[in-house]
Amino acid sequence: MDLNRFNPRQREAITHVGSPLLVLAGAGSGKTSVITHKIAWLIQEAGIPARHITAVTFTNKASREMRERVGNIGPKDQTRGLTVSTFHAFGLNLLRREAGYAGLKSGFSILDAEDTKSILTDLLKRESIDDHDIISKIQHTISNWKNDGLSPEATQIQANDPQSVLAASAYVEYYRYLKACNAVDFDDLILKPVELFRSEPDLLARWRSKVRYLLVDEYQDTNLIQYEMVRLLTQISGALTIVGDDDQSIYAWRGARPENLNELSADFPTLKVIKLEQNYRSTRVILETANTLIARNSHIFEKTLWSDKGFGERIEILPAKTDEDEAERIASLILERRLNLRQQFSDFAVLYRSNHQARILEFKLQHFKIPYKLSGGTSFFARSEIRDLMSYLRLLINPDDDNALLRIINVPRRRIGPTTLEVLGKYARERHQPLYACIPEMGLINRLEPEAARRLAQFHQLIERAQRDLLAGQGMHAIDELLEEINYRGWLSDQSSSEPMAENRWGNVIQLLEALRKDLKHDPEEAIDEDDSNDTAIEAAIRKLVLRDILEREEEEDDSDRVQLATLHAAKGLEFPDVFLMGVEEDLLPHKNSIEADTIEEERRLMYVGITRAKQNLTVTYAKRRKQFGELIETTPSRFLDELPEEHIHWHGKDELAPEIARQKGQDTLSALHAMLKGESV
Repeated sequence: MDLNRFNPRQREAITHVGSPLLVLAGAGSGKTSVITHKIAWLIQEAGIPARHITAVTFTNKASREMRERVGNIGPKDQTRGLTVSTFHAFGLNLLRREAGYAGLKSGFSILDAEDTKSILTDLLKRESIDDHDIISKIQHTISNWKNDGLSPEATQIQANDPQSVLAASAYVEYYRYLKACNAVDFDDLILKPVELFRSEPDLLARWRSKVRYLLVDEYQDTNLIQYEMVRLLTQISGALTIVGDDDQSIYAWRGARPENLNELSADFPTLKVIKLEQNYRSTRVILETANTLIARNSHIFEKTLWSDKGFGERIEILPAKTDEDEAERIASLILERRLNLRQQFSDFAVLYRSNHQARILEFKLQHFKIPYKLSGGTSFFARSEIRDLMSYLRLLINPDDDNALLRIINVPRRRIGPTTLEVLGKYARERHQPLYACIPEMGLINRLEPEAARRLAQFHQLIERAQRDLLAGQGMHAIDELLEEINYRGWLSDQSSSEPMAENRWGNVIQLLEALRKDLKHDPEEAIDEDDSNDTAIEAAIRKLVLRDILEREEEEDDSDRVQLATLHAAKGLEFPDVFLMGVEEDLLPHKNSIEADTIEEERRLMYVGITRAKQNLTVTYAKRRKQFGELIETTPSRFLDELPEEHIHWHGKDELAPEIARQKGQDTLSALHAMLKGESV
């Protein structure tokens, strides 16, 4: 394998074996190329079969890119059997194979955050708690406990105040509910495999033999239970490469622990550390500015990024009178630079701390007819028709899934009213059985009005027929027949405000079914591994779609020529020639909650991530007055602006034109640009 295009540190990282390896990969240092070539090197030069190599990361997008790039390095037959996946997809595959050990039946459901909140709302209602804020806090607490590897019993012992006692009690009931429904939630996809590794030595040994070499990307984003999974799988063999950067750890709010990097040395005494400090993305000005800023943080490992991309332009800091003026200034500069520098709209990104900051900018971009795409828009899987169909699929492979049943029992409308559902729910709780299993029982029928019992029976028969056909090998035909029988297309037409909207929604259903067909055909890139699993192909394909639903809510891709609007969290891993950091003010960046909680270092890392997204030009903006609750409130520039090196910044408004003159000049420029775009003479 020819590695001449790599620098010495990169080559060393690619070829190192024999001891655990930590690659400290700074922003723009080529870490993806390093990790993909290392996988290829392990196969081609170290002689490790691809089927025994596993690489894990955090998003489907990242795993797809990694898989594709490895496939392009060498012969495709060499990579057959290679596992490149997210942490959660890896956990799902393990649970599919080891369902019996985990106390799960074939066809178990995966619940998302919305499902979890719905369950907790119902459970807490029995305790006369219906405050949505309290329920959300309990949901977050339970998730954090799972990410820390704590069982319901452990939390009950630790709970020492009224709120934690309530959360611990809810955790116990929630755990019982999941068990009764043959379901797991998103956090369980990591927690349950780790619990199995701890309690089943033979199972752990079997998985260690499967995973003979493990590579972990974005390691600084791992939580405690993810690190435990890595440790248990690899501590004996030491066949491990970890790639991470503590300066880009920005997910503490969801359990990420940059200190996991520090614990590696204790758990792996022979750990080798290689630093990738050459940046291939940004100019010297941008990098030196980022280095100066992040140097104020405490560090587990010291590193200094450098670049040979040239000195570059100074960073512009632009104050604006109001948040509306700020948005207009950004729109004006995008148009100006696009025309003067012959850039594409896709060369620009506007980044901000919180989603609400984008609203006023969207209006300005729309007004000036600047195309844009907004990260975190409505996900394909969040659309109501898709959630309906996914609930039908979930119920077909797991009749114990109460949440799925409750969503679709009246979709289309079957006139099964709340009174009937209340009687069904009460009866099921008394019997400690799932809702679906109770429907045909005589004890329930005797409590219902005859017509209500008949409607429930019809629904039960519908699902029974579809389930028999599905599991008998008729697969997609069974699903098509079900949709035809319930006339779901007609239901969409009735529920839509126009026929084009109805057709668009039906098109989404067709798209989902096509994705299911693709998985059933064992597409080479998305193949479903049936080894050691009791699942049928259709069950595996449906469960895979459920996981994709959860993982891809904010991963929709769009390569068209549009300005990218994104939060700083969503922008991690991306790069753009021209970046705007918007709303760099106290209480926004750093965020007010972080100031109060004294977690400024994470906010500084967010600023660092924003700066290092820029390849050539970086513009930082803030508003002197920002509208809050209908009133303009005085703001203060972020403390981070004072931490930037003076020689690398141009702070507008200091010893410059009077604000009125500058504003008029900007408006004149914008008017001229508009006239040009319309083809008018100026």
